[in-house]
Amino acid sequence: MSAGAANPSLAGEPIIRTEGLAREYRMGSARVHALQGINLAIAPGEFVALMGPSGCGKSTLLHLLGCLDRPTAGRYFLESRDVSSLSAGERARVRNARIGFVFQNFYLLASLNSLDNVALPLLYQRNPAGAHQRAAETLEQVGLADRARHRPTELSGGERQRVAIARALVNRPAVLLADEPTGNLDSATGTELMQLLTGLWRGGLSILLVTHDPQVAGYAGRVIYMHDGKIIREERRHVMA
Repeated sequence: MSAGAANPSLAGEPIIRTEGLAREYRMGSARVHALQGINLAIAPGEFVALMGPSGCGKSTLLHLLGCLDRPTAGRYFLESRDVSSLSAGERARVRNARIGFVFQNFYLLASLNSLDNVALPLLYQRNPAGAHQRAAETLEQVGLADRARHRPTELSGGERQRVAIARALVNRPAVLLADEPTGNLDSATGTELMQLLTGLWRGGLSILLVTHDPQVAGYAGRVIYMHDGKIIREERRHVMA
């Protein structure tokens, strides 16, 4: 891997901005402060990694930013829209239209082939016209045009994660959120996957990635470190290609 230049598309108002974002959970009579006053801004075209020990709040923050949950306090702006107080239904619509998710465990439907798995977000939007054509184009984008008719059990782990990435991209989201995307992959396949994500970033995609792996974080232009529900420091660096 060699150092690369910063993304030339990095400019404009933040695509993600939070003000004093907090999340509390009740466990019996106790309160757990999962997030405490998070102030964060991510610019369009930025590649950011979140790092920190287990239980530090990384995944909680990612779920709030992905509109899977709502904060106890604070505000969250996605593309300048305050989404922190939206109803569950409104959050679902924003999530499906503007946010792509990639998880460690793929979450592909075993009964569907790659093409149908990728087309699902378009069908959830009740937008079936051209759904499979766009799904096929997105599979080609991630290098899996020849695996469109294969089911998840017929694919390698790396191929399944590529299908999951294609599914996350098919709606052309504003930002891609990835939670430990290489966690179930061997090191060589993980490297291939990170090179794919880097290529998507260089094409203008905004990416926020959670990882425990410093090598994976090395692909990001900015690394944010969390501890006990707080951001404690960040680093800017050359992106690994």
